[in-house]
Amino acid sequence: MLHLVVSGTGASAIAVKNEDERVVRAERLPDDRSIRLDGVLDEEAWGLATPATDFLQQEPREGERSTERTLVRILYDSQNLYIGVMLNDSDPSGVLGRQLQRDAGLGADDRFMWILDTFLDGRSGYFFEINPAGLMGDGLVRGSPGGSSVNKSWDGIWDARVTRGDHGWSAEIRIPFRTLNFDANRDTWGINFQRTVRRKQEESLWSGHLRNQGLFRPIHAGQLTGLTGLSQGIGLEVKPYVVAGWEEAPGQAAEGSGRTADLGMDATYSITPSLRASVTVNTDFAEAEVDQRRVNLTRFPLVFPERRDFFLEGSGVFAFAQSSGPTPFFSRRIGLVGGQPVPIRLGARLGGSAGPYDLGFLQVRTGAHDTGPTEDFTVARVRRNILRQSTIGAIYTRRGSRAWELTDAHDAHTVGVDLDLFTSTFRGDDNLQFEAFLVWHDDPIGDDRTTFADRTARGIRLNYPNDLVQAHVSVREFGDSYAPPVGFVSRNGFRRIQPTITLGPRPNWRGVRQLEMGVHVEHLTDLRGRLETFNTTLTLFGARLESGDDGQLSVRSDFERIDTDFEIQPGIVVPAGDYTFRTWSVALTSASQRPVSVDAQIGGGGFWSGERFETQLAVDVSPRPGLSVSAEWERNDVQLPAGSFTTNLLRAGGGWQLNPWISVNGTAQYDDVSRVLGFFARFRWIVRPGSDLYLVYTQNLRDGPLSRDPRGNFSTLERRTATKLTYTHRF
Repeated sequence: MLHLVVSGTGASAIAVKNEDERVVRAERLPDDRSIRLDGVLDEEAWGLATPATDFLQQEPREGERSTERTLVRILYDSQNLYIGVMLNDSDPSGVLGRQLQRDAGLGADDRFMWILDTFLDGRSGYFFEINPAGLMGDGLVRGSPGGSSVNKSWDGIWDARVTRGDHGWSAEIRIPFRTLNFDANRDTWGINFQRTVRRKQEESLWSGHLRNQGLFRPIHAGQLTGLTGLSQGIGLEVKPYVVAGWEEAPGQAAEGSGRTADLGMDATYSITPSLRASVTVNTDFAEAEVDQRRVNLTRFPLVFPERRDFFLEGSGVFAFAQSSGPTPFFSRRIGLVGGQPVPIRLGARLGGSAGPYDLGFLQVRTGAHDTGPTEDFTVARVRRNILRQSTIGAIYTRRGSRAWELTDAHDAHTVGVDLDLFTSTFRGDDNLQFEAFLVWHDDPIGDDRTTFADRTARGIRLNYPNDLVQAHVSVREFGDSYAPPVGFVSRNGFRRIQPTITLGPRPNWRGVRQLEMGVHVEHLTDLRGRLETFNTTLTLFGARLESGDDGQLSVRSDFERIDTDFEIQPGIVVPAGDYTFRTWSVALTSASQRPVSVDAQIGGGGFWSGERFETQLAVDVSPRPGLSVSAEWERNDVQLPAGSFTTNLLRAGGGWQLNPWISVNGTAQYDDVSRVLGFFARFRWIVRPGSDLYLVYTQNLRDGPLSRDPRGNFSTLERRTATKLTYTHRF
């Protein structure tokens, strides 16, 4: 089979102005030519594009040429961008590609990733990835001035096909221009590519190959030139949905069952090429995965990640001083009460950029429910780009609710400002960051018992995030009454200082890629200077092997002062007082590319006035592409003067992907604290990019009889099924 018809394959499109600047040209597809998306680069049109090549290693040998050759060609017409990739491999049988489910992690597979910085601002972009099995993943690059994170909640409409052969593997990709925001008057974008050869644990990049740089920092990307005459349509996208299901809750206080059916719609319009407005009506989250259960042995509440697409998409703009944790906006405060969904009747969202400003706006109205009334939520965020890689910003939230026992004239408001100064050229090519923030909220009760300082959080942080040395020091103060109404705070009324330093030498030892040693200190007092927490964690030894295996040994010393008794388990109380104790832990992780991989951790030592021994074990099995099974077990054995107890958390999951468009996945989890066994299963068929069919089943059972159901173990608390169909149409 002919895989490539080109001339001059030894040529390179790279016009290197300096070590960090590379250029590749996109060639316009002739009107009488087309690309048939099948992963085989046999169309003569691909010969029009000179390839980007000469990838350099980031791992394991920084700066050396990649051991396997990669060639990337780019074509376009008025509607689409086409990318053709040849990923040659000297050992085609060693190419790994087991995962097929969209957006799944590729830590065990070969992969090809790329970003598009469509505004050439070096701060944001679109992320895409594929593997040899045809998986497609994508996201938005944003979240810090250095562009060092990717939000994979964004699902763009694009398509890719992959094929494998004696040459290695190859791919053809089509990205409609309507999927992207860009300035049609600009003919140059930022672009970068990264390839992973998993059996060698090799990462190579086309541009920005240094370990302090990388794919997710668009400032280090190359350039894509030659883009003219692009069409974005009128910028309107409509996505209606229909959902139907059945549910019952025999174990709930208000027992009920019956069929459900609903209609809703999302509509998105591009106000400008870089600013989009969205409206959602009767929003439904039937397809959202359930939370992973956790056992809490602390005095403070746990935070669970957002899983609903409406709040995830474009959420990066709302990120606020993430490293310091003031969290003035936490989207799970909207439409969820006690983990249970509350109907969202209407929502509007604005996101994007206008000149040097990043903008985000969210307005949501929830419906009345059993535990509360209708509420209105407003979130506004503005962030201005300053200098080359830095930002200054502000955030505002409002919550209007009868739940606060307020009059209509007294809503709850929060205001915050943050500064993020970042450079990737400190001492040449090192990264350095300074972060500062201040957040204030009003007194929703209005009884004047709290002061401005009581209701504010403030802090600064200096960060040196580099390969061989990572260090930071932060100072934070949270007022005694700091509790933003649309935010999340696990602890307030403290002043905390946290210095950390981690050394990561790379010795010339056979089989060892990098070592790790470090110290982390937390010194926390109340606002009057009385010590409440002091802990020191020492990473005595950590090693990452060339095979992908790694391990770590650490010890920790704790001092804790608690002013009031707290019940750690029913009937077992930790009395108020001062406590000093020490613990140790050992963690071992095997390389994820193996068909069977294991992640194990054990630890023990003092725990308040007693002792605890902790065990965590996770096993992942991937016997063939598209099939995976996992199991996790967490156990705590605790002995205290007030009593002893044991907790167990079990989780099992599996996935079966027939191809990249049809998948089934499910989880089952049980813990002996809540004594609830939960099931979740979801079938997804991507009918075409942007249009999906979901079948979802969930069930929760209590270990033990219910008051109205004396039949014995595992009586049903609730169960539901849902069928959801979405369709996307672009104008």
